Amino acid sequence: MYSQIILQYHKCFKTTFTKSIPLPEMQLQKENTLFLVLAPLNSSQLQFLLFPSNHRHLQGSLHHRLIIRFVYLQSSLSGKILATIEEPGIHDPQVYKTQTDFFETVHFEFQGDASVMKNTSDSGGNVIEFVTSPNNPDGHLRKAILPSANAIYDRAYYWPHFTAIPAPADEDIMIFTISKLTGRAGSRFGWALVKDKDVYLNMCEYLELAEMGVSRDTQLRALQLLKVVLEGDGSEIFHFAYEKMRDRWEKISQTVSFSKRFTIQEIPPQYCNFFEKIRGPSPAYVWLKCEREEDTNCNDVLGAANIIGRSGRLFNSEDRYVRLSLLKSDDDFNLLLYRLKELVTKENGTETMCC
Repeated sequence: MYSQIILQYHKCFKTTFTKSIPLPEMQLQKENTLFLVLAPLNSSQLQFLLFPSNHRHLQGSLHHRLIIRFVYLQSSLSGKILATIEEPGIHDPQVYKTQTDFFETVHFEFQGDASVMKNTSDSGGNVIEFVTSPNNPDGHLRKAILPSANAIYDRAYYWPHFTAIPAPADEDIMIFTISKLTGRAGSRFGWALVKDKDVYLNMCEYLELAEMGVSRDTQLRALQLLKVVLEGDGSEIFHFAYEKMRDRWEKISQTVSFSKRFTIQEIPPQYCNFFEKIRGPSPAYVWLKCEREEDTNCNDVLGAANIIGRSGRLFNSEDRYVRLSLLKSDDDFNLLLYRLKELVTKENGTETMCC
């Protein structure tokens, strides 16, 4: 059931798949693990679909099992764990370092930003690069920096209501989650799409040992959510959520356009495979910068106006930046907009025309 629902989702917004193919030599071992091979669009390669309990467990299993694979299948060569964290970087890049350090292997070490190795001689196959695309916090679509690295794509936000879908997602390793798809982050349910059978089987083994099964409550909640959302042609959620997110982005953009103190990221219009037209931005977050020289801590500036954000330092950036979430209830968003307008209006110490 899960496999068919996920298959319908990916077909719905035209990212990856056209059909499913059974893998005869594999057997269902546990209720929480589904063995299914999916055929990507225009590709003869197979993809394995795996359901663990949450997004972080996927990252951990990939960390561990890719390290094991490189160490034992590639002659115990030393390697590096990297992340595409060019400013602004991924949310909480420290997670990748913590996970790498946790496994305490002498064969791999975390070396931070992948861009620092771009033109070096040791940027070959024994490198794991994490790529968050769309990026958190700025919403930009990104690609792996190192062409020969083993890239893991975090596709948590790769849904039509947050970003244009310019082409099928067809990387070797991709992570998805229900968290941002339906706004149910607390359910901790996600899935991975993996082309390499050995990596897939290693992940299954790791998740079996680490978790001993996914919560049945989580499985039932996720199944019910996906079944409800897929009623009709399965696209209603994307149309509704896109309109909502686009409207919020436009209101924030208009407000900030009256300011000389604040700026936000630019996201150009782009052709979307799902909507079959060029569409404007509708990101999950606003990446706001304080432009005044004296505003060295933008989080404090906004905090004084009762606006809560996340500091730029959490994203490998300066404290002049703050991430503001647009993933809120209507009441909370309207309050954010009101307080931001109020701050812009009083920008020069006097009441000015705004918005």
